[in-house]
Amino acid sequence: MSAEAFAQPSRFAAAGHSGPTSTRWKIRRLNRPNRLWGSNGVAFGPDGRLYVAQFLAGQISAVDVASGDVEVIVPADGVVQAPDDLAFGADGSMYITDLVPGRVWRRDPRGEFSLVSDQLRVPNGITCVGDRLFVNEMTIDGRLVELFPDGGEPRVLTDGLVMGNAMQLGPDGCLYYPHMLTDQVFRIPLEGGEPELVADEVHEPVAVRFDRGGVLFVLSRGAAGLVTGVDLAGTGSRTVVASGVTGLDNAAFDDENRMFVSSYASGGIAELHVDGRTRDVVPQGLDGPFGVAVGGDGTVYAADHYRLASPADAASPAEPASPVDSASAAVSAGHGGSGSAGGPGGPAVLDGSRSRAGEPGGVRTREMMIFVHGVAAAEGLLHVSSQYGRLCTYDPVARTVRVRADGLDRPAGLAVRGDGSLVVAETGTGRVLAVDEDDVVTVLADGLDHPVDVAFDDRQRCHVSDAGRGAVFRLDDGEAVLVADDLGAPQGLAIRGDELFVVETEHRRLRAISLSTGEHRIDAEDLPVGLPPGITRAEPALFCHGMPGLPRQFTGLAVDRDGALYLSANGEGSVLRLTPRPAASSEG
Repeated sequence: MSAEAFAQPSRFAAAGHSGPTSTRWKIRRLNRPNRLWGSNGVAFGPDGRLYVAQFLAGQISAVDVASGDVEVIVPADGVVQAPDDLAFGADGSMYITDLVPGRVWRRDPRGEFSLVSDQLRVPNGITCVGDRLFVNEMTIDGRLVELFPDGGEPRVLTDGLVMGNAMQLGPDGCLYYPHMLTDQVFRIPLEGGEPELVADEVHEPVAVRFDRGGVLFVLSRGAAGLVTGVDLAGTGSRTVVASGVTGLDNAAFDDENRMFVSSYASGGIAELHVDGRTRDVVPQGLDGPFGVAVGGDGTVYAADHYRLASPADAASPAEPASPVDSASAAVSAGHGGSGSAGGPGGPAVLDGSRSRAGEPGGVRTREMMIFVHGVAAAEGLLHVSSQYGRLCTYDPVARTVRVRADGLDRPAGLAVRGDGSLVVAETGTGRVLAVDEDDVVTVLADGLDHPVDVAFDDRQRCHVSDAGRGAVFRLDDGEAVLVADDLGAPQGLAIRGDELFVVETEHRRLRAISLSTGEHRIDAEDLPVGLPPGITRAEPALFCHGMPGLPRQFTGLAVDRDGALYLSANGEGSVLRLTPRPAASSEG
């Protein structure tokens, strides 16, 4: 692929990366790169730009909402590890909730950082009221507290929050905040007191925001991108907009009362109109991707941390019902409505989401899933591994999920054995496990260092990549037999006939290994995988108060029945399709 074809802005392009090269494969992106590696808290800064906290990227960027230009303000190698929300004080200081380490930071107008607090559990929602700073905790029985940047113990306004999140001061002088797990919105005076229920049965509320006219808007974290407007000053009636922005996280209004929204599930920034139409300021994309698989009908699936997704340019012609359609129907039937919604049918639903589905260069959300990293496809079913330690089977037609194993330690790549068993690399314990059709777990191998992915050859022999040892092994009756070593952090595996393909993430290249002769060949180089060049951040602890840290990098690899390879280019947020050049095909 030419350098021009990879000239679209990406995380790697900003570091001077010109794109992958190969003499044996034609390389094509199936979706555009993602310039915002997840987008969470947003707030307009003193310079008029929209500042975006990026939890997955570990950085904060500023977006010009007119041009879409993105500038990294707080880089991933700084003191802030997992920024989830931000707010600006009266003096122009930026306050940041660093979710997984449990810290709150102040970045003064000169760009210098100081620690405000490290005494909170999973701090998330944050807002400034003049010189005063308020933060809540995204946990069960969380607190809403006032912090004092110049010193002093936090003052607790209330506790008992059920997963708090983005909050804001209302026109009545009270703080408004959501309970994500109870579908409720509360308010409380700045001096504390008994919280008052403002709205009940609001669909999966993740953020509350007021426009310039004092109208309350509640964002939903679900697939349909629902935004509920609540008339607090009048009848309490509601209007629900289905934006189609999957996994809304936060919103901000500019001086012209235009609403800009972020997405934890797919990044990007969009302007949302009152009728549900959206304008992409920074297009959405993939937050990873990590594992990748190809279904029997040719549909490409990517495990994308918060969801299963497909590049729009590789979606099957026969599409199942969209999650957006299902969620909109649920709201129309009254789910997320209330008795004050203005009529027996519940709130009116304005659906501007359909224009987003199948967007060229974009991504289609298949299903929201929690922290999925590995994926395999077989017999019409999808099998996924979760950073929460679960192995599940998903039926995309019935849209049901069956838990196959739980309590695993960082399960990553997986494959389906000929007898139907699921085989998974359990990175945290150095094991390879098999889960049969009765969900009985068997250890196939242990004593590995950092197993990442597994693949089966035509003889049903299991191969596993070990990034810690820099090697690929074949499992023969529980014994790990060396296939190749001296590799650079090998991860994704795929086998096509006699050739095993492995992604060396340290060297950002694709290596081919003959299973019969052991001969090696470099097939592609300069792949946009892993962290962008120059970033060497240390990842936070895997779990903090039950909240996963930043995802471990996992570059997946898959092969379809026609011999094409699919690679998760998690360095830029795309899936790459590699098809053999004619000369390479004739060489066998």
